[in-house]
Order: sequence, then C-alpha cells, then structure tokens
Amino acid sequence: MSAKKRRKGQLSSLFNSGPCSYVPSLKVDVDVDNFRHNSERRKNQRMRLEHLATGLGCQLVGDPTLEISGLAGMEQAACGQLTFLANPKYASKVKLTKASAILVAEPILGLSIACLVSANPYHDFARALAMFYQPPQPTPGISPLAYVDPSAQIGEGASIGPFCVVGPNVAIGRNATLHPSVVIYKGARIGDDFLAHSHSVVREFCVIGHRVILQNSVVIGGDGFGFAKTKQGTQFKIVQSGFVVIEDDVEVQSLSAIDRATMGETRVKRGAKIDNLVQIGHASVVGEDNIICAQVGLAGSTILGNNVLLAGQVGVSGHLTINDNAVIYAQSGIGHDVAKGAVVSGSPAFDSRQWLRSITAFPKLADLLKTVRQLEKRISELELREQKENG
Repeated sequence: MSAKKRRKGQLSSLFNSGPCSYVPSLKVDVDVDNFRHNSERRKNQRMRLEHLATGLGCQLVGDPTLEISGLAGMEQAACGQLTFLANPKYASKVKLTKASAILVAEPILGLSIACLVSANPYHDFARALAMFYQPPQPTPGISPLAYVDPSAQIGEGASIGPFCVVGPNVAIGRNATLHPSVVIYKGARIGDDFLAHSHSVVREFCVIGHRVILQNSVVIGGDGFGFAKTKQGTQFKIVQSGFVVIEDDVEVQSLSAIDRATMGETRVKRGAKIDNLVQIGHASVVGEDNIICAQVGLAGSTILGNNVLLAGQVGVSGHLTINDNAVIYAQSGIGHDVAKGAVVSGSPAFDSRQWLRSITAFPKLADLLKTVRQLEKRISELELREQKENG
C-alpha cells in the first residue's frame, strides 16, 4: 500500500472512530439572503397583538387580532412583524415600513399600521424580543469531560460544559451555566444565575454576584500592570495581591479584561455594562449602571461614579474621578477629574459644546493663519507709510 493511501485510510479511521462521522459528500444548503431563525430558537411562533399589548402594558391602537410572528427594524420588517420608533427624527421612515405593527410613544395617525403606545418604546421592544427569541439552553449537569475539584461547591441546576475547569474551594450558586472551556480558579465565589461563555476566566479569589454574564474570552482578575524599575534598569514585577468584585447584574462582553488590584480590590458595581475589548485597570471602581463602550481603557485607580457613559475608544489616565452622570464622547482623552453631569470630548477633553465649535473652526485654521499674516503685512505697510508721511 502506498503512503498516500495509508494516510487516507488513517484519516478516514480517525473521523469515523467517534459518534460523529465524517461525510465527504455532505452538502449543506444555506440561503444567506433569506435566512430566518428556526423554530427551536423561538418561544412562540405567533402572538396576537392584543396579547402582546397586554404583556407589555401598552395601549393598542389598531386591529387586536393581528398575528405577530417576530420583530425587526423598520427597514427590515416584513408583514406580520413588529417594529419600533424610539427616536422621533426617524418618524418619516414609518410610512415606508412593511411591518404590521409598531411600538411608538404616540399614536401615528393617517397610516394603516397598528400601534402599541409605550412610555419607552425601545425598552418595550427589547421586552417583546424576549417573548419571541430564546437562546439555546444547555442541559443541566456536569460534562464528563469537565474537571470539578472535589472541594468545589456547585449549586443545583448548574450546567458545566466540556473542558471546563473549576478549581479548589470554588463556590458557584444555583443555575450557573459554564459553556465549554471556561476556567474558574481557586477560591472564587460566584452567585446565582451565572452565565460564562467559552474561554472566559475567573481568576483566584475573585467575587462575582448574581445574574452576571461573561461573554467569550473575558478575563476577570488577571494581574494588574504593575512593575517597579530597579537600579539596573530592569522591571521588577509587583505581586498583585488584591482581587476583583463584580456586583449583581453586570455584563462584560467579549475579550475584555478587569485586572485585580495590587492591594485591595477592583470593583464593578451593580448593573454596569462593559462592551468588547475594554481594559479596566487595577484598583479602579466602575459605578452603578455605567455604559462603557468598545476599546475604552481605564488606567489604574480610576473612579467612575454612577450612570457614567464612556463612548468608544475613550482613554482615562488613571488616579482621577469621573463623577455621576458624566458623558464622555468617543476617542476622548481624560487626564483630569470630570464634574457631575458634564459632557466632554476631545483629547485632552473639555466641554463638548466648545469642542464642537473648535472642530468646526479647525479645518479653517490654515486659511485664517494666511489671512492673519496678510493683515499683519498690510498693517506693517500702513504703519511704515504713516511714519514716512510724518517724516
């Protein structure tokens, strides 16, 4: 037998040795233009509009017997679907939508579309979406391919997937879901309804509250970036002896890192939402209900108040405080404290209204400089002429 045939036979044996077989001729038809969620991903296929209105607590204006099969944005919605209008500036698009019903703050007159009148259309749209869509639910139990240390305590209803590792003296509450390849280090304590997606990591002795969600590849409690320069010029690693506390109802999205403190704690308070690719430096505090968008970086010992919003790619230099209800526009650089309720932008950041005027003027600076130089030259010529005339 030739080496090529022998390798082919070994490959075939490898693929056919398990419960899932290799099928060389398999073809899967996927219509990427017309794909719809299959029925396994929905709680209900259809719902009468009157029942939807009752469930959301909305006023119904229109045909109560309409059957709603799903939800979509105004431009994507089809007949039988529900859409929403949260921002009045998009009201002109309502007449173009093919949706059968719409969530709005006020009834829309003169159009045939049914209305669900809501005090908060965007929030109620999110609630309605949960009535139609349910993410896949793993089966409770511990996979035989997972490792759970004998000293760990796991609450009832847990689902721990293949290749997960739960270390010594870990405590995890009820109804936890650990998708494949999640790692929980020694001594971590985690509350009820914890959801950790694949490759997320909770490091040693960190504390996580109830209903916390970690998306893929999040690291909670990695070492803070701390080094001391020696007299020889080398960098001496400072032991990061602290930990991280994540309070209830926090979500951290993919590839974000929340570093443990050198001493003491790094804390993310209740309800904060952290987007992808965010760095929270050691000993920082993220306040309640913060929104931190993608690619934000907080240097160590940054303190964020409650309801702070950091837009994408904001950089914070650390050892400062951004107070309650502050809004920081995208790509801003923060090097000083930010007052309560302030709205700032730019790098270095300052009042956003001044910043808007400044960036409007910025493209004209070259022409302004040219004009100023021409005026200076003209003034010099006039002064010289005046001196000559006055002899």
